[in-house]
Amino acid sequence: MSGLLNLLDLDRTAAEALMVQLGERPFHARNLIRWIHKRGVTDVAQMTDLPQALRAALQQQTQVLLPEVVFQQPALDGTTKWLLQLPDEQRIEMVHIPEAKRGTLCVSSQVGCALDCTFCSTAQQGFNRNLSAGELIAQVWLARHRLGRKLTNVVLMGMGEPLANLAAVVRAINLMTDDLAYMLGQTRVTLSTSGIVPALYRLREVSNVSLAVSLHAPDNDLRDQLVPINRKYPLEQLIPACRAFVANDKRRKVTWEYVMLDQVNDAPAQARQLTRLLAQVPSKINLIPFNPFPGTLYRTSSPERILAFQQHLQQAGFVTTIRKTRGDDVAAACGQLVGRVQDRSRRQQQRTQATA
Repeated sequence: MSGLLNLLDLDRTAAEALMVQLGERPFHARNLIRWIHKRGVTDVAQMTDLPQALRAALQQQTQVLLPEVVFQQPALDGTTKWLLQLPDEQRIEMVHIPEAKRGTLCVSSQVGCALDCTFCSTAQQGFNRNLSAGELIAQVWLARHRLGRKLTNVVLMGMGEPLANLAAVVRAINLMTDDLAYMLGQTRVTLSTSGIVPALYRLREVSNVSLAVSLHAPDNDLRDQLVPINRKYPLEQLIPACRAFVANDKRRKVTWEYVMLDQVNDAPAQARQLTRLLAQVPSKINLIPFNPFPGTLYRTSSPERILAFQQHLQQAGFVTTIRKTRGDDVAAACGQLVGRVQDRSRRQQQRTQATA
């Protein structure tokens, strides 16, 4: 907003280019990244191992722009949700999920979401814009330095479709996995997509992160209704793209996310369809009990139906887990993140007119 370059937007390659532009040697980028991301220092004047002239130039031309924390809300199970306000007053959410030996941060990649999945509260809010790489990595910065503990995993499963914002997402992932910054192994970063197939092939060329795919239906007819992007990239295109993404490493699997909707996608016959669909893909299937939100017409599948669905998949040889719902008392569970979106897609207005 001020016209200054946000240093959070720079991965190591971009930071080295900035050093050259300022007439300095590229290796100073290493110290710059280490100060900001590993040590949490945002004041360039305190970066004492940078040359004084470089510090002066950075103070004049750059900034470290962090979002405002509107609130930080803990849930009963230890999950923490943050509401963050960006410089243009858009708001996004992120969630930290602690466990005994790990801490997972769920970050947003867009303000809202354009894909309009019918079971997702975030999608009902409409869409405004992509996040910059700096706005994306700022979520990791804030969680790391506010919690005072190392993050072991980051999942791009918050607001938005990461593959619709690929360039910024890749730059942010570069920082997450950089030893000078957050030191996460690529398998410790998971990108969740609804299936933008061309971008999935491009991601495969530049990154080796873990892949999760929002599947939610075993056939095109139903998936067209639940995940409308399927009308553009149907299962006949999505499944081969996912198989190619993990093709060169026998240890890797695609995680398929499957939200359990009562009497919609949870029948035994649909479980059998799913086993046939994924027969040729190294897979792990994550069954997600639906998290209700105001205005939804869907209901959560009963525990009995979820267990029966899981058993069908396990008997077919698939590793199948049931996701434990975390943070639902503060609307931090899967599909509940809404932030505040000034909706450019006019989706909310269209829905109001349609139901009037």
